Amino acid sequence: MTAIISTAYSRDLGDELRRLRENSTSFGGRAMAVQLGWDPSKVSNIETGKARATEIDLAQYLATCGKDLDYLQDFSNRYRHAFDLYFAQVPNNLRTLAMAESMATTMLVYEILAIPGLLQTEDYVRALFVETGCESSEAIEKGVERRMARQSIWQRPYRPDCVFYVHELALQMRVGDARIMEDQYLRLLFNAHIVRIVPANIRGVAFHSKCTLFEFGKASPLAYTETDLAKVFAQDGLAVAWSRKLFERLDAVALDEEQSKNKLANYVSGLREDPDGGGADLA
Repeated sequence: MTAIISTAYSRDLGDELRRLRENSTSFGGRAMAVQLGWDPSKVSNIETGKARATEIDLAQYLATCGKDLDYLQDFSNRYRHAFDLYFAQVPNNLRTLAMAESMATTMLVYEILAIPGLLQTEDYVRALFVETGCESSEAIEKGVERRMARQSIWQRPYRPDCVFYVHELALQMRVGDARIMEDQYLRLLFNAHIVRIVPANIRGVAFHSKCTLFEFGKASPLAYTETDLAKVFAQDGLAVAWSRKLFERLDAVALDEEQSKNKLANYVSGLREDPDGGGADLA
């Protein structure tokens, strides 16, 4: 077992092992260690993603959980990349992202063309999936369910401190009908204390990719972005430094809390005055 700086993916896969132990055996962490002939700290460090298990470690652990060679091969293939400082996942895999959101102490989020996922209303999410060409109603509802499940962090007593930088282009992009947009504007207005609007005339930052910077209590910072093709997690120092500079720039050009609140209120009132009009003319 090799000690190393944990990553979002190593913590995700370690948690997968923990849940497997709890669901497949009657062992607690210490009893598992006795069964394997390990020090209890080794089980803890592997399950929390703080140390890399060897192939032999994984074989012993998974065999104790009753898993076969095919399962071991599949898990080992994924675990091989657990401690990579850059790694990508398929778009519909939300476990690593959701775990990062639940563990974060601070989150800085930047969105350009859509409302941040953690602040989207259910109807906005559904309309967004329709607008982006989701092929079946079943896929749409599954996507809505997953998106809304991530928002459970707001019900937790120790939720992260967040600031959401939303480019005004996202407010101008009509998703669904006027009622959906009004409800979405109101959701942002209700959360105005954590929302900073980047005015439409600030075009330079609009050419950057959307980005999230996670800070954790005892783990290294993590930069995150996504496309239709992949979710990308970067824990490398250069990636984190680049993200910090982006958010420093956003902090300098974004409206303050009161100005952002007024901007959002203008979008609500403008939509009520002209419910069939284009969102781009509301500000």
